[in-house]
Amino acid sequence: MQDPSTDSSDQSSPTKPPSIKLDLPPLATHGPRRARALMIQGTASDVGKSMMVAGLCRAYARRGLVVRPFKAQNMSNNAAVTQDSDAAPGPDGERPRGEIGRAQALQARACGVAPSIHMNPVLLKPQTNIGSQVVLRGRVLGNCPARVYHEMRQGLMPAVLDSFERLCAEADLVLVEGAGSGAEIYLRHCDITNMHFAERAGVPVVVVGDLDKGGTMASLVGTWLLLDQADRDRVVGYLVNKFRGDFSLFEPACETITAHTGWPFLGVLRWFEGASRLPAEDSLALERPASLNWSGAGTLKIAVPRLSRVANFDDLDPLAAEPGVDLRWLQSGQPLPADTDVVILPGSKATRADLDTLRREGWDIDILAHVRRGGRVLGLCAGFQMLGTLVRDPEGLEGEPGDTPGLGLLDMVTEIGPEKRLLDIDATELTSGCAISGYEMHMGRTTGPALKRPWLRLGNSEVSGSGVGRPEGAISADGRVMGGYLHGIFSSDAFRAHWLAQVGAQASALDFIARTEAALDELADHCEANLDLDALLALAR
Repeated sequence: MQDPSTDSSDQSSPTKPPSIKLDLPPLATHGPRRARALMIQGTASDVGKSMMVAGLCRAYARRGLVVRPFKAQNMSNNAAVTQDSDAAPGPDGERPRGEIGRAQALQARACGVAPSIHMNPVLLKPQTNIGSQVVLRGRVLGNCPARVYHEMRQGLMPAVLDSFERLCAEADLVLVEGAGSGAEIYLRHCDITNMHFAERAGVPVVVVGDLDKGGTMASLVGTWLLLDQADRDRVVGYLVNKFRGDFSLFEPACETITAHTGWPFLGVLRWFEGASRLPAEDSLALERPASLNWSGAGTLKIAVPRLSRVANFDDLDPLAAEPGVDLRWLQSGQPLPADTDVVILPGSKATRADLDTLRREGWDIDILAHVRRGGRVLGLCAGFQMLGTLVRDPEGLEGEPGDTPGLGLLDMVTEIGPEKRLLDIDATELTSGCAISGYEMHMGRTTGPALKRPWLRLGNSEVSGSGVGRPEGAISADGRVMGGYLHGIFSSDAFRAHWLAQVGAQASALDFIARTEAALDELADHCEANLDLDALLALAR
């Protein structure tokens, strides 16, 4: 995604917020470097770096190597919970959990290991005109305008390098992913994730161009032209991604690229048809134009408003994978179709701002009319908060301090607070008894009479020492409006089948987790078939 230092949305916040403190934890507790490393940089955002790294992670791990992914800085509202964190232990002595970008969590899964804060030490979560929430090694530092982050991020480099060295001490190979384009030379002096990081960490670079977008030759030669000689020399070659058709027609372009840059051509990764079966890294994937008509053959029609700060939208991937479901993201300017069966309000990094989005688009009126007609609404995390009567942010943690009316579909009030809840959680759906595995990732506490009719019961030891967890979420008296804070619930196959039956559809025999694993294996096979993995491994150092 766009580098935060180029974001013009911070004009109202010229000074450094007092909540940002760079009190770094002790560093250099890792062992000596053991791993070789190779960095995958792109000519732009969305050229396929994340998926390429995931495929290489699985391919090299299958060869018996201990592999770890690394991305110094990610900018995404799609995040995953980690078991480790640099945050101080709580009063009970338990160390809080951390969070990283979901792309790095998928890459960790490809390696066959649990996600760690050291795989993505800096996570920026875009909010509204205040800029982004800054998460350093799982610990929220605070909200930061773009220009302030631009000034402070070099102070994060010691933690970034320390996290990288920790991974290198435990692995045979570390695959490093860059961010956006490595040729943004106006950011070179304060860069922590592209060429400056590669220089400091001593990592060779492979540059990836996206042939599907076009302009590949210009983007690769332009990258070379903008880099200084030292950074040019750091590049060990280039790859072409997302190619379709007869590659022999593009071979003269590769000869021209190499003639201008001196960089060797390392291969072409053809279009991977299974990409849709893996979670997308960020909301760029939701910006494709949508038809005004339902596009699939599914009998259950689910509409999802495309919120401005949508977060963890891969919650809905298991539903979209069901053949009996037609799930559509509503784009700006598109009304809610009258024949919608279910509206799902997804997570958001800025609940009040996205309530404003609902009203600006007229979706609030559509949703209320949908409920009056007997339609169903489900809210997940921030979407759950939107279902209430009021969302309060007295400290201005997600924007300007103040209150915003909710949709009023559930009698409850949410207050955004500084404490962030990060947990992997097991739960039980109360009406069916179905087991659910999910995670919580939110700031805010919800109270009110609606909670007397809970949707779930949380039941693992992380939530309650007694093993009997607290009730979670709420359901309206008629059962048509429901929501809760848990993400990832539809990955639980039995629960998904029950919920679909409840709203009038039939689930398939889909094993969603097995489907994701199979897609990672197919991606690794695709990399093996298209690229010379021995040659790439030889370039790592």
